[in-house]
Amino acid sequence: MDLPDAFKCPTAHEVIDDLRPAFGERLSTAQAIRDQHGHDESWHAGAAPDAVVFPLTTQEVSTVVTLCAKHKVPVIPFGAGTSLEGHVTAVHGGIAIDMSQMAKVIRVSPEDLDCTVEAGITRKALNAHLRDTGLFMPVDPGADASIGGMVSTRASGTNAVRYGTIRENVLGLTVVMADGSIVRTGGRARKSAAGYDLTHLLVGSEGTLGVVTEITLRLHGIPEDVGAATCTFESVDQAVATVIETIQSGIPVARIELMDAAMVRACNAYSKLTLPEQPMLFLEFHGTSTSVQEQSQRVADLADANGGSDFQWSSRAEDRTRLWEARHNAYYSAIALEPDKQGFTTDVCVPVSRLADVISETRADVESTDLMAPLVGHVGDGNFHLIMLVDPSKPDEVASAKALHERLVIRALDAGGTCTGEHGIGLGKRDFLVREHGDAVPAMRAVKRAFDPQGIMNPGKMLPDA
Repeated sequence: MDLPDAFKCPTAHEVIDDLRPAFGERLSTAQAIRDQHGHDESWHAGAAPDAVVFPLTTQEVSTVVTLCAKHKVPVIPFGAGTSLEGHVTAVHGGIAIDMSQMAKVIRVSPEDLDCTVEAGITRKALNAHLRDTGLFMPVDPGADASIGGMVSTRASGTNAVRYGTIRENVLGLTVVMADGSIVRTGGRARKSAAGYDLTHLLVGSEGTLGVVTEITLRLHGIPEDVGAATCTFESVDQAVATVIETIQSGIPVARIELMDAAMVRACNAYSKLTLPEQPMLFLEFHGTSTSVQEQSQRVADLADANGGSDFQWSSRAEDRTRLWEARHNAYYSAIALEPDKQGFTTDVCVPVSRLADVISETRADVESTDLMAPLVGHVGDGNFHLIMLVDPSKPDEVASAKALHERLVIRALDAGGTCTGEHGIGLGKRDFLVREHGDAVPAMRAVKRAFDPQGIMNPGKMLPDA
């Protein structure tokens, strides 16, 4: 087996030598495999680990982490590689632990509406397994991410307005800690007041506190009926006003997504659609046939009062699939507008009452630059994204995008929001974490030191000095 010409981590070769007898071909130092595991789908520069290991069990993950702890070698958990803030980049080298071969459904309890799965299973594979039970796992970040990766980044997505983020749907975890010990947190009870809530401390920790290997999840019943709708507006402000009134009216929409005209144009071209190239809301309603029609009509009335037009409603599965597939491909659609560039994605979330002001100011800010930056968002919970198209070889363009991003984050924080609604901190937002949480950051550092005193768990991520 070829070894890297030069190890980023000087003691990595000792771990590799110790692991090779047990893992055989499931340990790779091939350049192509290492490069694949050194970057995600973001614009951040990649950095390959010294080796990649493919465990089959929690005990094997423990073996890897124990050896890494012994030799002070970094550990980088890897799911599907779909993250957007450089979470899997091996900035200090080390061993990437690819969880893709730990993809079993361990248990499903339909009567309790829960299941336990291994971390490497993807959300689509889990829902395919669950289909005959009448249940589903609703958290849908768009990409076919692994459940472990979704837990690590505190993912949410299009269904969060009704079903919550992954955080609200995790009951318990099995985690390999930084010393190789195996810890089980939480349980299957729907509530507990026993001890510190380690489960939800680890959700969103981005691999900096431990490696998640198993997850116990809440499940939800597949709705009796599902309806989807689109509605166009002359302005983004009118669309956002409709969103705010829908949420304030207590209409239980399952999804409510906004695209500006540039994003609709991109989706038309990429997904071969013929949608009107105007600001548009995509909506979905879950419930009985009667309640779905009632919800749809109430939103149609609100949209009409705000200048909305061409309200199209359908309960046909093929129409819904085509619509939401286009929405999920929005990132790739935007990049296809200028294929020689990369997508620099933002991810702010603000209180819904401030959404209109923040989006309006952001759109004006974009128009003051030379950047192409389509807007899309899970606006039902105040979360929206710009996808800025940037040529990394042009420093002025990169600087302009970074400056626009910083102004957007400051605007969101001033509105009582956050720098990241769902993508996480990773490499890209560490400075913003300090700006957002200020006095709480030393407490976060203390937690990191307590869980990972040697600093081997996904170093360089989340905390500025980690």
